[in-house]
Amino acid sequence: MVLVCGQISREEHPNMETKTFQVKGMHCASCANIIKRKLEKLDGVSTCAVNFGTEKAEVAFDATKVDLPQMNEQVSKLGYTLNDTEVGKSSEYPQITSENQAKDQKLKELEEMRQKTAFVMPIAAVVFLLMLWEILAHSVAFLPTFPLSMDAFNRASFILATPVMFWIGRPFINGVVRFIKYRAANMDTLVGIGTLVAYFYSSIMLLFPEIKSLLNAPEGLYYDVTIVVIGFITLGKYLEAKSKLKTGEAIEKLLGLAAKFAVVVRDGEEIELPIGQVVVGDTIIVKPGQKIPVDGEISSGKSSIDESMITGEPIPVDKTVGDTVIGATINKHGAFQMRATQVGGQTVLSQIIKMVESAQGSKAPIERIADQVSGIFVPIVLVFAVVMLFLWTIVGSQFMPFSQSLSLGLISFVGILVIACPCAMGLATPTAVIVGVGKAAQNGILIKNAESLEKFQSVNFVVMDKTGTITNGTPSVTDIKVTSNIAQKKILQLLASLEKQSEHPLAQAVVGRAKDERINFLSVSNFKALEGKGLEGTITGTHYFAGNLKLADDLGLTVDTNHIKKLTSQGKTPVIFATKKTILAYIAIADTIKDDAQEAVAALHKLGIKVAMLTGDNRRTAEYIAKQVGIDRVIAEVLPGDKANEVKKLQDEGYKVAMVGDGINDAPALATADVGVAMGTGTDVAIESAGITLLGGHISKLPKAIRLARTTMKVIKQNLFWAFFYNVVGIPVAAGALYPFIGIMLNPAIAGAAMAFSSVSVVTNSLLLKRYKI
Repeated sequence: MVLVCGQISREEHPNMETKTFQVKGMHCASCANIIKRKLEKLDGVSTCAVNFGTEKAEVAFDATKVDLPQMNEQVSKLGYTLNDTEVGKSSEYPQITSENQAKDQKLKELEEMRQKTAFVMPIAAVVFLLMLWEILAHSVAFLPTFPLSMDAFNRASFILATPVMFWIGRPFINGVVRFIKYRAANMDTLVGIGTLVAYFYSSIMLLFPEIKSLLNAPEGLYYDVTIVVIGFITLGKYLEAKSKLKTGEAIEKLLGLAAKFAVVVRDGEEIELPIGQVVVGDTIIVKPGQKIPVDGEISSGKSSIDESMITGEPIPVDKTVGDTVIGATINKHGAFQMRATQVGGQTVLSQIIKMVESAQGSKAPIERIADQVSGIFVPIVLVFAVVMLFLWTIVGSQFMPFSQSLSLGLISFVGILVIACPCAMGLATPTAVIVGVGKAAQNGILIKNAESLEKFQSVNFVVMDKTGTITNGTPSVTDIKVTSNIAQKKILQLLASLEKQSEHPLAQAVVGRAKDERINFLSVSNFKALEGKGLEGTITGTHYFAGNLKLADDLGLTVDTNHIKKLTSQGKTPVIFATKKTILAYIAIADTIKDDAQEAVAALHKLGIKVAMLTGDNRRTAEYIAKQVGIDRVIAEVLPGDKANEVKKLQDEGYKVAMVGDGINDAPALATADVGVAMGTGTDVAIESAGITLLGGHISKLPKAIRLARTTMKVIKQNLFWAFFYNVVGIPVAAGALYPFIGIMLNPAIAGAAMAFSSVSVVTNSLLLKRYKI
């Protein structure tokens, strides 16, 4: 349950700041609505979002006009407390301290609820069985008569109901008091009014028999209703709270990944420091098997790093000098030194946690239905319950004895109040969002907000940028055609030794291939870069040339035009390796297709989604790559500024479009699409513009993300359906709609049990998402 109001502009309100507060005392969807309305009334509060699922409130306010004590003064009289999540945060990973404190508080509250539940449930269970016995004894012939006299049963129930009502039921009584004093009604108000009416009516009838005789009231009283309703709802609240703790396990696991200490070199000595004392620029020693403490860059040594916690990919990544490493990933092999570049809240892990927290607390458009209903639900139910009490008692007495109509009126009144509690409605969306976003994060998929999650499930056309999305984004050697009697490995050694002297990206591709094949480099003399053509140099007495067709023309060499045409048609760049007299080999260099690109496109097709490739490359190259991958539509030779327009054209055709990209020039298209998807290996601008980020740059995560989004939305719709269905059907039955036809009234005790377990079922259904394999 998230309630949001208004929008603000920092430019218009320079003193505005936004803070997230832990909320204590929220029990239901209407609680969120009450807190929102009360905070909105404060001068200086511009916007607020109260999330029943995460029990947090995000408030945008002018700090010069209002502060936390003033906010608490407004809501504390209603039984709620705002706690600043910034207070006590550790400097190493800012979320850890506040999250742990919140969890400790929840565990303490859970233990108190467990003790109350352990006390009340045995009593409620026995009373419930006796109540069923008493009901069935009148209609089932083989069932023995009720074992107690009704007078004895009523007196025993009075003794048991009193501590249940005034100790276990204290939150419900407080809800009634707040309603009387401040006109703020929530679930506790409904249950409190219903159970208090049942308790005090029964006590008056029991303690003042003359009134009972005067009204000719029935012998049976309603202590059992008070006991069973409070018992089952207390059990339901306990189970709900226990289940809700599990929905946040993804954040807890992310927090648990952080290293606690680091071995830092200071003044020539190795000292172990808490993470909070590490600063940017520190040299850190990382040994095999250790967690990397913070984000940084390897300054000496090499290793293999398990980055599965970031990317979701199990295969370790080789790292060497100059490579970046991420805090909380695990050093599998080899020791190395690194220079800290990001610490505290700036680390990748911290940013991921912030994004996941923000998404879990955000609001999906579908939730507005529940918001709107819950906002007016409780007052309407109160009025409806009073009207039905009046109709049964006054109008009903025209058709039946007053004692019977009064009894039916009370049953209807209490039943309506109990069964109408909108808890399940408020839990339907946020619990599923919390679990779905957490599940995605554990698989290397970051979802920025619930709106992106909801839109993602309806996507039917995916547009992919070519470079860095479908392809690796870096050139590599794809073909070596030897045209001399020199072995291919020797050709590669000679060429790589020559290219090693150059910084050109094509040269780096050749050098990279040689390193992959563990080829030793030879010394080069007389090296010279030939601008716009290539390069030359002498190796072991022979002068070699490497370059393009223009260089071959200058040397007067005859090239294989058919082979060159074949390479260029495939989008490959030909490099000619030669001496002054002859061409030794043709080398083709291209941006290679990612290993998982074809698999990803096939998986999208299975989901009924069309795929287009968007690129600035020439159409022939683009179509060759598209054919290899299995893409449906090619949009080629597009200028960077026109990418957003191409996305808009698809939207105008009626498609729900997801744009996948990684570069700065993709940012406008990512923002234009219904959902923008950024590759985690891309630029910060692209990631900021996108609603979803695929960590590690693995495009195969895209269909997984869509499947998870669809499943999460399916669970939300299931939750909302059963929550609405329960209230829509339950309230008329509790009001007595069936009584004139088949003589059935919904017993408030059964209504209480149903209401409690409806909330638990919604949370449990959401938790099933954790078992979903994407």
